Amino acid sequence: MKYFLDSARLEEIEYAFENYCIDGVTTNPKHIKMSGKPFMQVVRDIAAWIEKKGLQGIDRFPVSFEINPHLDTWEEMVTAAKEVSSYSPNYAIKIPCCEQGLIAAKKLEEAGIRTNVTLVFSTSQAIPAGKLNAKFVSPFVGWKENSGDSADYIRNIIEVYKKFNFQTEIIVAAVRNGRQIGDFAAMGADIVTCGLDVYKASFEHPFTTYGLEVFRDAWDNTVRE
Repeated sequence: MKYFLDSARLEEIEYAFENYCIDGVTTNPKHIKMSGKPFMQVVRDIAAWIEKKGLQGIDRFPVSFEINPHLDTWEEMVTAAKEVSSYSPNYAIKIPCCEQGLIAAKKLEEAGIRTNVTLVFSTSQAIPAGKLNAKFVSPFVGWKENSGDSADYIRNIIEVYKKFNFQTEIIVAAVRNGRQIGDFAAMGADIVTCGLDVYKASFEHPFTTYGLEVFRDAWDNTVRE
């Protein structure tokens, strides 16, 4: 399973790439806001970083950018997507899963611009993304579970995609903890995406800490010569 980082901060992307072997990046308007930079500046900066690292190519290190969420028609979405995607061959454009968004995604994929159909909360929403051959589909789990809903629909999406041989990669988005990472890996999800702190926490376990203390104490009380 691939690890994507949910962030628009270059320092976080650099750190996670060098230390966590992340395979790509996902961003959204909240991440852009938190970066403290204008939207197009982030688009240019990440493109420059990709080129500096020699990672050109969407299959090498994809980065998803969400266009203006106020756009209502597929024509507007396509125009905005073409502008952002022109900065790097690594960019996939996040398109909302709604009627106009799916039309836009179809037009963009036909034009060779890869898309990430996002804000997916049901199996029925995920199916059109696979049918139109979007590069990615992003079902959200954190928001569902925060509202008391089950994230079991991820298993259904994975099963449907396998059954019909859809080539769209499933990014499980809004992942909140290590348990979810493990669960969705076991289900067969292609990718999880979460913040740096979630990954950091997932590497730890209280029994690992406990075990280290036991072994350190034994080490300190053992004659080594």
